[in-house]
Amino acid sequence: MADSSSYTPPKVWTWDKENGGTFANVNRPISGPTHDKELPVGKHPLQLYSLATPNGQKVGIMLEELLARGHKGAEYDAWPIRIGEGDQFGSGFVAVNPNSKIPALMDRSGPKPIRIFESGSILLYLAEKFGDFLPTDPGTRAECLSWLFWQMGSAPYVGGGFGHFYVYAPFKIEYAIDRFTMETKRQLDVLDKRLADNEYLAGSDYTIADIAVFPWYGGLVKGWAYNAAEFLSAHEYKNVLRWTDAIASRPAVKRGRMVNRLSGDPASQLHERHDASDFETKTQDKLAAKG
Repeated sequence: MADSSSYTPPKVWTWDKENGGTFANVNRPISGPTHDKELPVGKHPLQLYSLATPNGQKVGIMLEELLARGHKGAEYDAWPIRIGEGDQFGSGFVAVNPNSKIPALMDRSGPKPIRIFESGSILLYLAEKFGDFLPTDPGTRAECLSWLFWQMGSAPYVGGGFGHFYVYAPFKIEYAIDRFTMETKRQLDVLDKRLADNEYLAGSDYTIADIAVFPWYGGLVKGWAYNAAEFLSAHEYKNVLRWTDAIASRPAVKRGRMVNRLSGDPASQLHERHDASDFETKTQDKLAAKG
């Protein structure tokens, strides 16, 4: 790898498998499966295949919120996809999401299974299926969907941009970190100004827009994502912090953030989820450990 200040792009780019970085062992410029591996299927119609990254948390939170509202049809099985080990390139997962990214969902409640991929698409699908967390008033609905798609378009600058160069890149590049830090802070400012006059992103009601935005931008200001709260001067975004704390305190959000979590405090991890009692077992384990 050449020093960033002296690098000149070649006329034709070629793939260098040894280019370093945290995910160098699984990143590649082609799609499709690398190995045969069927996905497990549990007892519920909804099957979630995910990991508790910011994108992955969205669907776990949504399903737990639906269950908390009494939608019994939202019961689900959640299976971990270990992206650092290349699970997303197994043949079964690629059949559900040809883009090989988590999360992915299979709905087996009807005569023919339905696959849904891309986190925003899954949130919208579930909101429409159960008639909840999506406003019916045309203006409020438009506001909700605008913020949902804002997140889907903006977060790659946070994850693939800021997060990659600040945390995962094999060496630090000042220009790249400065560029994506500036954009990340601009996005936080956009949110902060919106939340200055609104309890939630679509207005007074908590919606799929909040569920989508919270794991990324709430994670940034609380230091859960990239441990970068101080670097980003997160204290400046008082409205985002207020909104984040309100959402983080919701019981369904606490449960949803645990789903398919494989790292961090063991008490915060629920590798697989098949029943509401799985959370109770984790709580009992935590109390036993303290005793």
